[in-house]
Amino acid sequence: MNLQNLRSALEPYIRGVLHFYWRFARGMTLGVRAMVLDDTNRVFLVKHTYVAGWHLPGGGVEVGETVADALKREVWEEGQIELTGPPVLHGIFFNRRISRRDHVALYVVRQFRQQGQPEPNREIVACGFYALDNLPPDTTRGTRQRIAEVFEKAEASRDWS
Repeated sequence: MNLQNLRSALEPYIRGVLHFYWRFARGMTLGVRAMVLDDTNRVFLVKHTYVAGWHLPGGGVEVGETVADALKREVWEEGQIELTGPPVLHGIFFNRRISRRDHVALYVVRQFRQQGQPEPNREIVACGFYALDNLPPDTTRGTRQRIAEVFEKAEASRDWS
């Protein structure tokens, strides 16, 4: 079994142990995601090594970190994207698929510059801007729903998934 297969096999167990720990160590978990849109309304998506599908970039807000700082950090880490203007809060969503205590703040980002395309690494295997009518087939349901809310004025859900 190669390292990637081992990681895939162990990931659900590791996630379960971490959520068990977080349940007692933290009252609530908070994540942040960015819908980064270029001047032609293509959306920036990332594909992680540890979870299936294409997602909006983002991650957890660390202890002592603001949501705004977490957003800046995550888009830089996952896409070498630097915010050049204020992001706009789209909504805060309950992410019951991850945990009964997890919430995600989604921001729409239109003012940015990208310092180049990042190389695949241990967290992100692929990323890029995609036209709304040409999203990767395995773009996650939650990601597609958020895109529909922003572009098609679909009714906003309270849940991420």
